[in-house]
Amino acid sequence: MAKTRKSNGLKVIAMLKADHRKVEGLFKRYEKSKSESVKARLAEQICLELSVHTSIEEELFYPAVAGTVDEELRDEAYVEHDGAKNLIAELLKGSPEDHFYDAKVSVLSEMIKHHVKEEEQPGGMFSQARKDHIDFEELARKMKARKAELVAEMRSKGVPLPFTRSMKGVELEHSKP
Repeated sequence: MAKTRKSNGLKVIAMLKADHRKVEGLFKRYEKSKSESVKARLAEQICLELSVHTSIEEELFYPAVAGTVDEELRDEAYVEHDGAKNLIAELLKGSPEDHFYDAKVSVLSEMIKHHVKEEEQPGGMFSQARKDHIDFEELARKMKARKAELVAEMRSKGVPLPFTRSMKGVELEHSKP
């Protein structure tokens, strides 16, 4: 029983890590691209993948590991997601022709690298999550189903503007640099 629980825990973590690797690959392809149409498609795919991934983590994974992982680490993860969502919203409303568009993709990439490192490093959220009595089999099933549902929805309707949990949506003044 303990071995099954551990292997299912590894399956949950492997699902999340696979998402991380996929997005890292998309960012690399974006950085190498010179074509604005290719960049637009890649940015849209990055936004879709990150929107699905953050939804799965926030709706299912983070609540499941509450009380198991360090609360401060989990709170930081929510704030990191919200910072990324602000850039996702900027990218969804913009295009590669816009000034700062490439910079926004680059900063989003760096934010995601930092977030991934905090989740995957020894002692990070993923290693802490493996140490509990979570029903990983059920969690893996729910995550897989929710991911399929979100991907299908976003592919048919488009990626919606994200909502944030930790940020208030303060209106900022816009000026020229």
